[in-house]
Amino acid sequence: MGLTSSTVVRASRSEVFSWYQRPGAIVRLTPPWMPVHIKREATDLANGTAVLGFPLGLEWVARHSGALPPSQFVDELDSTPLRWLVRWRHTHDFEVVTPDETRVIDRIDSNVPGVLLKSMLAYRYRQLADDLAAHDRAVAGGMRPMTVAMTGSHGTIGTPLAALLSTNGHRVIRLVRGNAAGPDERHWDVEKPDKGLLRGVDAVIHLAGASIAGRFTSAHLRAIRDSRIGPTTQLARLAAETPDGPGVFVCASAIGYYGPDRGDESLVESSARGDGLLASLVGDWERATEPAAAGGLRVVNIRTGLVQTPAGGILQLQYPLFAAGLGGPLGNGDQWQAWIGIDDLADIYHRCLYDAELAGPVNAVAPEPVRNNEYSATLARVLHRPALLRVPALGPRLILGKEGTEELALASQRVLPRRLTDLGHTFRHPDLESALRHLLGRTGQS
Repeated sequence: MGLTSSTVVRASRSEVFSWYQRPGAIVRLTPPWMPVHIKREATDLANGTAVLGFPLGLEWVARHSGALPPSQFVDELDSTPLRWLVRWRHTHDFEVVTPDETRVIDRIDSNVPGVLLKSMLAYRYRQLADDLAAHDRAVAGGMRPMTVAMTGSHGTIGTPLAALLSTNGHRVIRLVRGNAAGPDERHWDVEKPDKGLLRGVDAVIHLAGASIAGRFTSAHLRAIRDSRIGPTTQLARLAAETPDGPGVFVCASAIGYYGPDRGDESLVESSARGDGLLASLVGDWERATEPAAAGGLRVVNIRTGLVQTPAGGILQLQYPLFAAGLGGPLGNGDQWQAWIGIDDLADIYHRCLYDAELAGPVNAVAPEPVRNNEYSATLARVLHRPALLRVPALGPRLILGKEGTEELALASQRVLPRRLTDLGHTFRHPDLESALRHLLGRTGQS
């Protein structure tokens, strides 16, 4: 048994092969719906080893060999007990079509049924083409290789974002709370960061913070606030005081800034702050970056919408329910949902590093917000399932409490990415259905 598949991408063969060689390539190419996490990347396509973790503690060890840059490399399964059950040899070939076009060919010799591999390869081809196109746009926009310090680099957003940056040629230094392992990690004491933490760094991306999801008890709200306000203030102050430190400070924020319900009002970056617990918290969170701005850094606050990825967030919760035919609208379903695909969110963070036009708040949402009724119908259609089981508001209230339900589950925010659209920003997936089909491997081509 085996499978041969190919695609043509707009990049030279040397550029494509170099992309595969950079850290993060395997992360960018691994479909988010697969129950796998990357435990170790191969550092060498000629003689490196990648380790993928599967449920039940199983490990897929892929040993690389046969590299003939820039035309070929091979990976083979080399792990017990999986190799007793699975045969796997994957040859990656790269052929010149034109000086600016390359045919990527995957030849898989395996006893895994080909039908199970087609959606994976189709995803990889879309991801490769979109990442290369985003790289071209970044270069045209003035991007240069940077050293980027990042908090929260192993989270739902940080993992794909760090991989996007490194495959784009940037060096990512992970700021970790534990002991640093290797030259690309630095220990980050959130209360009293070392004065040399940001030396030699061009930009900071600050993502870390306790999850907002949960019942809005005083303890939960205190944990959310304490994980954001103080650490952000300390990091912003350090960024401003480091002589050979960063010139850009990009900090996560949230559309909770606009309050839980503004009706049908179109909310853009210049819209007033709303009411409510989250609006107050997000306002304080953004103000915590002021020391960096006062020190002359360009500061960007990424007001993020509902992030779409089956690897985390709302889609991770809803995907299994809708796949089982048990999903449906929440409450009356009229609430607006401002959403963003995970790869578009990563592109926005990347653009904020090099585009000097972006400063202050930036709404990281797709240009087409939808109501919850439409979101539910779209997800169900992508999964070929009904969406008939409407969830009463009482359901989330039992888990989140009254305030948590109003601020999270039933929040209605028609947020638009005005700053980005004014700059002509290109979204990979401006509409919800194309985003969900890509993220869930349901494009119809696979």
